[in-house]
Amino acid sequence: MDQDMPPWVYWSFAIGLFLYQTFDAVDDDFDSLWLLVLLRYLRIHELISSLATLTFYVQTWDEYYTQTLTLGIISGPVEGILTLCIVYAITGIKGGGSFWQQSMFQTLGIANHDFIPDYIYNLPFNEWYMVYGGFVLVLNTLQSAYNVMQHRRKVSKDPIEPLYGLVPYFATWALVPIYLYLQPIILNHHLIPFVFYMGLINAYSVGQIIVAHLVKNPEFPMYNVLTLPLALAVVDSFGPAIGVWPSALGSGTYQIAFVFLCMGLGFGVYGSFVYDIITSICDYLDIWCLTIKYPYDEKDETKKAK
Repeated sequence: MDQDMPPWVYWSFAIGLFLYQTFDAVDDDFDSLWLLVLLRYLRIHELISSLATLTFYVQTWDEYYTQTLTLGIISGPVEGILTLCIVYAITGIKGGGSFWQQSMFQTLGIANHDFIPDYIYNLPFNEWYMVYGGFVLVLNTLQSAYNVMQHRRKVSKDPIEPLYGLVPYFATWALVPIYLYLQPIILNHHLIPFVFYMGLINAYSVGQIIVAHLVKNPEFPMYNVLTLPLALAVVDSFGPAIGVWPSALGSGTYQIAFVFLCMGLGFGVYGSFVYDIITSICDYLDIWCLTIKYPYDEKDETKKAK
C-alpha cells in the first residue's frame, strides 16, 4: 500500500464493488471490513477509514430501536458505494493511489489567492475526503439519533437511554488512534491485519445488534469481547510512554505477532458466531444451509394435497 499498483487493479475495484453493491443480498456484516481494506488501498487516511464503519453501526442501532431501517440522506450502501466506484475508476485513469495525495486546489487549477490559507490550498484530495466523509458521518449519525429519540417519545419511553448504545462504538474507536500512535510500527508496516481486526470487531458488534433485533431481545448488546485485546494493548503500550510500567509486548516482534493473533481471534469469534446463527436457524426450521434438505417430490406433494 506504499506504492501505486497497475491501473487494472483499481478498475477491478470499481467494477467489483459495483457488482457487489448490485448483488449484495446475503450478508452485509462484512461490508465494513472490505470497505476498510479498499480505502487503505486508495491510501486514504486511516482515521476516516475507521470512521467509515460508523454508518453501519449507527444505522443498525437505529433499526434496533425504531424497527425500521432508515438510510441517511447520503447513505453508505447507495451514494457512498457509488462514490467509491467513481473514485476507483478515476484512480485507474490517473494511474495510481498517489494521485489523491496531491493538492486538490492546485490539481483542479484553482489559483492560490491571498485569502486562501496555504494549509487549505495544499490540502490533498485524501484529506478533503476526510472532510467530506466526516460531514456525511456526522449528518447521518445525528439523523439516526433524532429518529431514535422521536420514536421513543412516541411510544412514551426514555429518549436518552438508547444513546448509551453508541458508547461501545466510540469507546472502541477511541482506542484505535491511541494504539496506532503508540505503535507506529503497526501503522506504517502492518496495517492490513490490524484493519481486518478492526473490521471484524465492527462486524461482530453489528451482527449482535441484528440478532438482538430479530429475536426482539430487550437488552441492547453493549459488550464485544473482541475489544478487550485492543484495550489491553493500549494499556500495555501506554506504560512506557508515561514511564510508569514496561511494555510486555514491546514495539517489535511480539507486538506484530499480537496484531496477527488478534486478527485470528477475530476470525475465530466471528466465524463461530455466524456458525451458531446458521445452525440454530437451520435446526429450528428443519432445513439445510445452501442445499435443499427435502427435494421436491411430485408424488408426495400430490398426496399432501389430497
